[in-house]
Amino acid sequence: MKRFFNTRETVVTEALDGFLRSSAGHHLCRLDGYPDTCVIMRREIDRREVSVISGGGSGHEPAHAGFVGHGMLTAAVCGALFASPCVDAILAAILATTGEAGCLLVVKNYTGDRLNFGLAAERARALGKKVEMVIVGDDIALPGSATPRGVAGTVLAHKLAGYGAAQGWSLEHVTEFVRDGTKRMRTIGLALEDCNPYEPARASRLASDQAELGLGIHGEPGAQRIAVARANDLMAQAASTLEASLPTTVRNTRFALVLNNLGTVPEVEMALLLESFSHTPLARRISHVIGPAPLMTALDMNGFSLTLIELDEAITTALRAPAQPRAWPGIATFGSPSVAPMPAMPDAFPFTPSHDAAIASLLARGAEILVANEAALNELDGRIGDGDAGSTFASAARDITAVRDRLPMNNPHQLMATIGNILTQHAGGSSGVLFAIMFSAAGRSKQPWQQALREGLAHMMECGGAKPGDRTMIDALYPALEALAADGGLKQAALAARKGADATTTMDTARAGRAAYVPSEHVRNVPDPGAEAVARLLEGLAAG
Repeated sequence: MKRFFNTRETVVTEALDGFLRSSAGHHLCRLDGYPDTCVIMRREIDRREVSVISGGGSGHEPAHAGFVGHGMLTAAVCGALFASPCVDAILAAILATTGEAGCLLVVKNYTGDRLNFGLAAERARALGKKVEMVIVGDDIALPGSATPRGVAGTVLAHKLAGYGAAQGWSLEHVTEFVRDGTKRMRTIGLALEDCNPYEPARASRLASDQAELGLGIHGEPGAQRIAVARANDLMAQAASTLEASLPTTVRNTRFALVLNNLGTVPEVEMALLLESFSHTPLARRISHVIGPAPLMTALDMNGFSLTLIELDEAITTALRAPAQPRAWPGIATFGSPSVAPMPAMPDAFPFTPSHDAAIASLLARGAEILVANEAALNELDGRIGDGDAGSTFASAARDITAVRDRLPMNNPHQLMATIGNILTQHAGGSSGVLFAIMFSAAGRSKQPWQQALREGLAHMMECGGAKPGDRTMIDALYPALEALAADGGLKQAALAARKGADATTTMDTARAGRAAYVPSEHVRNVPDPGAEAVARLLEGLAAG
C-alpha cells in the first residue's frame, strides 16, 4: 500500500499543523503541547457559552478537528491513530476553553475514550469546572449489544451540542438535548475494503468478491461478510438492515439521512450511492439528507455508512442552523431531481431513410469489427492513455447500428451527414467528436464522396490540431483516404492505413492526442490506438 507520510508517529501532528495552515483552520489554533497534547480549539472563545469538546483517535478526518468552529465544537482532542487521547490532553482542552457556563464532552462509545474522557472530567470537576459527558453509541451492527459503538452519528451530536451552546443554553439544557438526540440515531456501515493504519505488511482480509456489512471505523471486522454486488443491491442490504433496527414507535416518524464516505469512495460513486438509496423502501421515510460527504472516516476504507436521526422541530432547527466549520456539509431537503425541459434540438435524421444492400452490409461488417476489437484496443490504449479507445469506437458502432433503418443509404453525402449527427449526439472522447467533425464536414461537401471525406479530414485536422506524423489516428486515416480518393479501393486503403498505423510504433514523440502527455519511453513500440483502430477496421472491410 503506497501512502503519503513521513513516519507513522508524526502523521497526526504534521497533519494537524497542515490543517491549521489552510483556510479551513484560520479561525483555529492549537495548544502548545505537541506531541502528547494535540488540541485544536477556536482562537476566539466566548466563555459565557458552554464549551463543547469531542475527540478520540485520529484517522477519522475531518472528525474531529474539522468540526471545530462556531456552531459546533469548541475544541477537539486528537489522539494517535485509532487511539484515545490521554487524560492530560483532554483536561488541557477543558481548562483552556471552559468558563462558568461549563463544558460538555461528546464521547464515542469505546472503552479507551470513555475511560480517558471520564477521568479527565472527574479531574476537571475537582478543579471546580462544571463538566457533563454524553456517550454516543449509534452503531446497530451488533443487535442487542450493551455497548454499541459510536460512529458517524457522533458528528450529529457535535452539531446539536454546538447549536445549543450558540443559543446560550445552560449546560444542563445542552446535555439533555444532545443525550436525547443520540437516542434517536442509528448507523450501519458497508465497505468493499477495510482500512490500513500505515502497516506496510497488512493485507486485506476480504477476497475480491467479498464486502463487509456492519463494520466499525477502526478496521474491526464487520458483523457479516456479504457478496460484492451492484451498488443498488449493496445499498438495499444496508438500508434494509438499518430500517429493521427501527422500533415500531417511530413508524410514522420522518428522518434525516447522513450518507458518510468512510474514506476513499470517489465522489461520483458517493452521489450514485445516494441515488441507489432513493430506490429503497427506507427512502420514503427520509425528509432531509446530509452529504454525501466525508464526516467520520476510517483512513483509506473503501466504504460508506448510513445514519438516521429521528426529526422533530428542535432537532431539525439545530441541524439547519449555520455552522462555521467547512467540513459540515449542511442539510438539504431530500426529494426528486429537478428537471428542466430540453430545448428544441436539430433533427439528427433530417433525410428520408433509404436502403442499399451493399452499404448496409458494409456498415454491419464495420460495426462487428469495431465491437470485436473493443477489448484489444482498450488494452492497447491503457498502455499510453486512459484505456477507453476501444469502447469509444465500439460504442459509436453500436449507436449507428441501432438506427440503421433510419439512415439514407442511397445518398453518400446525406449518409455521412447523418453519421456525423449520430456521433455528435452519442460519441464520447476526443476520437468521437473528431469523427463527428469529419463526417459532418464531408456531408456538407459538394465533391464526390471520396473527395468529400478528404475535405472532412482536413476540417478534422484544422479543429483538432493534429497532422500526419504527430502519432495519432490521422497517421492511418490520412493515407487511407488518399488511397480511396485515388480510386485505390478498400484494399489499397487498408494497406495504406496499416502502413501508417505501424509507423506510429517508431515515433518516439507524440505531438497531439493523449500520448502527447505521456513520457516517450511509455509510447515507444506501441502503436497509436486510434490509428490501429482505423487499420483494423479497413483491413476487416477489405477482407470481407
